[in-house]
Amino acid sequence: MTDLTRAEAPAPDANPPRELNLAWALVLISMAQLMVVLDASIANIALPFIGADLNINDANLTWIVTGYALAFGGLLLLGGRLGDLYGRRRVFMIGLSIFAVASLLGGVAGNEGLLLASRGLQGLGAALASPAALALITTTFPAGPARNRAFAVYAAMSGAGAAVGLILGGWLTGLDPILGLEGWRYTFLINVPIGLVAAFLAPRFLNESESHPGQLDIPGAITGTFGLLGLVYGFSRAGEEAHGWGDTWTIASLAAGVALLAVFAVIESRVAHPLLPVRVFANRTRATSFLVMALVPAAMFAMFYFLSLFIQLVVGYSPLHTGFAFLPFSVGIVIGAGISSNLVNRIDARYIAGVGTLMAAVALYGFSRLSVPTGTADLLAVGPDSFLGAGVNYWSSIFPFIILMSVGMGMVFVPLTLTAVHHLRSEDSGIGSGVLNTMQQVGGALGLAILGTVSLHYASNTKTDLFQDLVAQGKSPAEAGRLAYIGSFTEGASAAFLVGAVLILIGSLAIWAFLNVKHQELATDGPEGLPVHVG
Repeated sequence: MTDLTRAEAPAPDANPPRELNLAWALVLISMAQLMVVLDASIANIALPFIGADLNINDANLTWIVTGYALAFGGLLLLGGRLGDLYGRRRVFMIGLSIFAVASLLGGVAGNEGLLLASRGLQGLGAALASPAALALITTTFPAGPARNRAFAVYAAMSGAGAAVGLILGGWLTGLDPILGLEGWRYTFLINVPIGLVAAFLAPRFLNESESHPGQLDIPGAITGTFGLLGLVYGFSRAGEEAHGWGDTWTIASLAAGVALLAVFAVIESRVAHPLLPVRVFANRTRATSFLVMALVPAAMFAMFYFLSLFIQLVVGYSPLHTGFAFLPFSVGIVIGAGISSNLVNRIDARYIAGVGTLMAAVALYGFSRLSVPTGTADLLAVGPDSFLGAGVNYWSSIFPFIILMSVGMGMVFVPLTLTAVHHLRSEDSGIGSGVLNTMQQVGGALGLAILGTVSLHYASNTKTDLFQDLVAQGKSPAEAGRLAYIGSFTEGASAAFLVGAVLILIGSLAIWAFLNVKHQELATDGPEGLPVHVG
């Protein structure tokens, strides 16, 4: 951490520079980012307990996850621009405070309405805090090793958040009631002290950026926000078995999202102070980074979804045991991020991220080879307390690919985060960070929708045949349905993993073909176009 001790942080002209403790600044930013990211998954394991306690039906229960994703993904562009206009530290603090208050409301919610509203409010807080956090790294840490290491920690927190959320959610949910509050409530309440402490300490460890009040593009904010909301909702709904791509609301939502984003593009090309300046995409390397950072999370988030279900439904792990099965992912992504943060000073980002995507593609192909006997005779042998894949060895069949995937992701996230925001104008750092976060959120929603559709397609015929065979063998319709679902799930998940590997390979191809920035250039500050002097 020698690069992250004390340094003179570059500050805008409007604020005098002051000496910052960069190590504590990084701790603060990383803590906030981890809290925001893990909240997308921490409540997943608690859903059955929440539904039973608050009497929420299955259809509305999914909104606990979808509501957060909608607000987060839909408001990220606006959140990033607000940081540019009104001060990134200020918006960071406001976002954390909103997130903490919303978490408190969710933790004490006594009915469905308040809980769902709190999740939307959490998404708003996250959309304000997350792009501001990334932009604060860009403006606080000097270019070179210090910034690279800061981005490595940020990327590790972003990538490991889902795995940490599964573990923490499983542990908290299993707690006996404390002070009369059920364990699931602590999946929300744990955020309250973290968010408030981080907001309180921000003025001490972070400089404020220059503000440009009065320049907010209101028409762009409205059309861009609702356009993203339409896309995220449409993709999320398309990935649900009960709805799919042919559902009326899925089609309407996606069509409205595309139409509003088209209007948004027209507005942005004509206003003096656009919400999303076109110049953010003008750089080929930056545009490539945004594209790949949509494709990679699309495959990674789907991996978490299908693998966690496989481990529970087929192998037979408990929710908490499943969370710990993903613990090596958190370790691996930290290792990958550490490796890439050191290499990016000496090797061009193309080679580091390119190798990382290839590693991840191999891992997803390995997951696609997970198979168990799924014939009628095999399913008939599965009793109430046994599992179809109980004989699958975690250490030989799952663990190696979790490590390969996580290290690969760490090697992708660090260089691409650097190249995505490198040489942006100072006034565009927040919106650049917002675009990067938006691509990840929209990519994740799209990935789950596409791979969910692939899984359902491959599983549906198998499920029907197995169900008929099991009923013919004397199983009740309910039991036959359960066993047929488990038997067909593996085939669908295998196909989804394989398509995920293809998505990663497309991203890898884009990296090798278009990501053209030298490692010496990543050690420089200033807007793009300035000459780079290499000693």
